[in-house]
Amino acid sequence: MARDVTKSNLELTPQQIILRPLLTEKGMHKANRHHAYAFEVNRLAGKEDIRRAVEELFNVKVVEVRTQNRKGKPRRSRFRQGQTKAWKKAIVKLDAEHRLDFF
Repeated sequence: MARDVTKSNLELTPQQIILRPLLTEKGMHKANRHHAYAFEVNRLAGKEDIRRAVEELFNVKVVEVRTQNRKGKPRRSRFRQGQTKAWKKAIVKLDAEHRLDFF
């Protein structure tokens, strides 16, 4: 079984937890229809940390947080093999009366 990296003694600030919003076509559809926004987050952050960070940074009420650990993909540049970094994705569902405007 894999080691749980979310159970650490590090205290992360909200700016260290939320790395960037994921602005994709699918993400914009979810935001318009279901008030769900996607973010790339720190791999050490848990669901409660993500909830607290989004509420502090954007002054909104979070209803639900879902997370995904994304594996890095193999990439090749000429004769060299490599791998993209693994990262964590969080889908944050907001209360119906709250919205985030990224544009």
